[in-house]
Amino acid sequence: MTLMEAARQGIITDTLRQAAEIEGIDAETLRARVAQGTVCICHNVKHTNGLPLAVGQGLRTKVNANIGTSKDDTSIDKEMEKARVAVAAGAHAIMDLSTGGPIDEIRAAIIGQTNACIGSVPLYQAAVDTVAKKKKAMVKMTVDEIFDGIKKHLDDGVDFITVHCGVTRRTLEVMDREGRLMEVVSRGGSFTAKWMTFNNAENPLYEHYDRLLELVKPYDATLSLGDGFRPGCLKDATDRAQVQELLILGELTQRAWDAGIQVMIEGPGHVPLDQIQANIQLQKRLCHGAPFYVLGPLVTDLAAGYDHIACAIGGAIAASAGADFLCYVTPSEHLCLPNVQDVHEGVIASLIAAHAADIVKQVPGAIDRDHAMAQARKDLDWQKQFELALDPARARTRRSENKAADEHGACTMCGDLCAVKVMDDRRDELKKRAS
Repeated sequence: MTLMEAARQGIITDTLRQAAEIEGIDAETLRARVAQGTVCICHNVKHTNGLPLAVGQGLRTKVNANIGTSKDDTSIDKEMEKARVAVAAGAHAIMDLSTGGPIDEIRAAIIGQTNACIGSVPLYQAAVDTVAKKKKAMVKMTVDEIFDGIKKHLDDGVDFITVHCGVTRRTLEVMDREGRLMEVVSRGGSFTAKWMTFNNAENPLYEHYDRLLELVKPYDATLSLGDGFRPGCLKDATDRAQVQELLILGELTQRAWDAGIQVMIEGPGHVPLDQIQANIQLQKRLCHGAPFYVLGPLVTDLAAGYDHIACAIGGAIAASAGADFLCYVTPSEHLCLPNVQDVHEGVIASLIAAHAADIVKQVPGAIDRDHAMAQARKDLDWQKQFELALDPARARTRRSENKAADEHGACTMCGDLCAVKVMDDRRDELKKRAS
């Protein structure tokens, strides 16, 4: 029995109870939302050292960090360091997107050395195995080889898998007819589109969707229905191909739920500010309130080197409008494989966006930390401010670099002219007059 099936029968499993404790939410409330599908709990039964991650309605907005090798950089040590840094910075989940080097060993190491939720794109595995091990062209992958890649990841304990089931002949036809500047920018989506064209066949993950559900069910992993047609530039945002795929994902969501499988929906992408709220509302409507997992959205195409900022702006708006899970973007987006510092900065930027949105969504307790920070600033309590900051180490470092601040207790922006100290003096003066 899957977690969703148990929830529908009124059963609170140990996994659900643990997730409720982590979230600080009543277990019965969480059970009801899992039963409805508005919350998913990402946890593969084989990920024995992993903590369940609840994503969805009424919960804190979660943040995912993408890591992984490429053919140009295959260092397992670098990826393990990125994983450690991402979790230390506050990422709730890590997606291993490795396509170069010992990808099986990298995935196993990441899963074995962290209790964070783990996601992946198994199609990458199938493609790499086909090219590197079987010496065939990627487009010559068989349907069985694609499913073998999925099974390998599930066996390893991956908690949620991205599957591009909505890249179909119909969506490709819609894209080609309308025309797109950047066409398909999703790597898994582009693999699927090329495979379909070469083999003159339907997407196997769509055509054999029931087989996919049967494969996933024993692991109780979550399906993250990928957005193969997410816009890769503002010009392509909210076009017919994107919406057509979303319509299909809504149908597939219902079929997964009917089978007792939990689902997340992945979303854009590059989206202008004024289209973000509509995108979230459209997804929630067409996909029956399923949790929404968005990449960004990036609100401009011009932020090369600063795309984590463009991502945070869009992420805050998206999450405020109802998105549940933010996939970070690093300063290296569109430029190169991120380094360890990029990973840290990307996580922090998305955490800021997520927290800002949680205040708007009135997630219980979200604004309490801000009130505590305000009190610490009023009291010039620097240690408390460091503790409450989203990046304590950065805050400590910046203050320690300005030793003069310790001489007067304020910061070097104002020194003895600190407005807080001035108002403290005013209050003391009023007390003297009153006495």
